[in-house]
Amino acid sequence: MKKILTGALLAFALIFAAASEASAQVSFGVTGGATFSRLSKEVIKGENMTQYHVGGTVQISLPLGFSIQPSLIYNVKGSRFSLADTPAAPSGNVTVGYLEVPVSLQWGPDLLLFRPFLDVTPFVGYGLNNRFSISGMETVKNSWDGSSVNRWEYGVGVGIGLEIWKFQVIGRYNWNFGSLLDFSKDLGDGGFGPALRNSFERGNFGGFTLTAAILF
Repeated sequence: MKKILTGALLAFALIFAAASEASAQVSFGVTGGATFSRLSKEVIKGENMTQYHVGGTVQISLPLGFSIQPSLIYNVKGSRFSLADTPAAPSGNVTVGYLEVPVSLQWGPDLLLFRPFLDVTPFVGYGLNNRFSISGMETVKNSWDGSSVNRWEYGVGVGIGLEIWKFQVIGRYNWNFGSLLDFSKDLGDGGFGPALRNSFERGNFGGFTLTAAILF
């Protein structure tokens, strides 16, 4: 996964350098919005949780309506869940805050007053903090080795956007391809270990983001 992040950062650097050489229009900005996520696993009854994301962005405008917009954001993803579809089943919630690098690939015609566009956004992220709570068990906060939460995530988002002057808004659905847990670690035989192994195997965060940006 480190190779993926290194490759993404290298690609960002090459894109920025190429755009600068080609005298492309480059705009810097701030970005943020709402993150609506849930655990994507059938055996868990996941429920949506609303969190947030915030950071900086760079838009590189290219010919023929194309643009590339990498960002560096702090993105909090989470979900409420029930471990079985019965009223007495244990329930809880999980949140992970990621330092994330999404690279938005955009295409749309410039209609003078506004620009609608299509958006495809691969992303990679590194977890900075986490919180697990399950009813009847001790809450775990900011523990990576003890809870075996996978710090790395990667995926892709697809959406549509609208840009009016220096203001931009994007609605995007995101698929996360990495596992929420790192199963190469020993989860132990008691406490959170078996519950995590049985409940979150191959589970990850998926959901919708609504993002606004101001470009300068």
